Amino acid sequence: MSIQERPILLRNLRNYLTFLKDYGFSEIPSESGVTLKLPSGTNKLSHCSVGTDKRPEMKAKKIVTTKPNISIEEVREELGDCTRCDLYKNRKTIVFGSGNPHADLVFVGEGPGADEDEQGFPFVGRAGKKLTEIIEKGMNLNREEDTYICNIVKCRPPNNRDPKPDEIEACNPFLIKQLQAIRPKAIVALGKPAASTLLGRTVPIMKERGSWHEYEGIPLMLTLHPAYLLRAYTLENRRNVMNDMNKVLAKLKK
Repeated sequence: MSIQERPILLRNLRNYLTFLKDYGFSEIPSESGVTLKLPSGTNKLSHCSVGTDKRPEMKAKKIVTTKPNISIEEVREELGDCTRCDLYKNRKTIVFGSGNPHADLVFVGEGPGADEDEQGFPFVGRAGKKLTEIIEKGMNLNREEDTYICNIVKCRPPNNRDPKPDEIEACNPFLIKQLQAIRPKAIVALGKPAASTLLGRTVPIMKERGSWHEYEGIPLMLTLHPAYLLRAYTLENRRNVMNDMNKVLAKLKK
């Protein structure tokens, strides 16, 4: 490592440790047996000492056993200027998805909000910033390069209400094709509507978050929606979400 690179590494490390402390962690175990203890009563972590970082890393290239029958671009083209349900009447734009179409990890949310409807990309408002924080600071991944993000419906429900069953049904074929095109190593369902849609049943998210399921043979993790995390910003909820993401990282490492 060059001298010029050290300040950047230290800054990133401090940001990561601050993030973990905010999520209720007091120490970080590693596979080497070295434990990092975070100081209590302060968020100033510049004097922490650490052992070897053994956190799982995303591999640069995904290994697939079969070639997808359709590409993300083809799915978007098939969706077109969709009028398959009434959500199109009030939308400004279709929010299809964003990120790496060959990513190992896909996050599936509920539906676009006002910011997403304005900009045309998923998770760009307050909940999106929280999701980016979880991905980049908590998981040490790059949102655009290491993940793909989409929703169960592609148009904003009025007043940010939950999508109706017929709206989900109209969009579901395109969600299915998105996931078929990407064929990730793991999927994370953000919140009850996404989890219920992917599993085909009503999911009690507070009871089942943190548990592994399968979607078309792909490991599926259920966790809380970032918007809920902002509304109920408790230490327990923050810690639970990070524990869920650590399970995802471990799965990606296999």
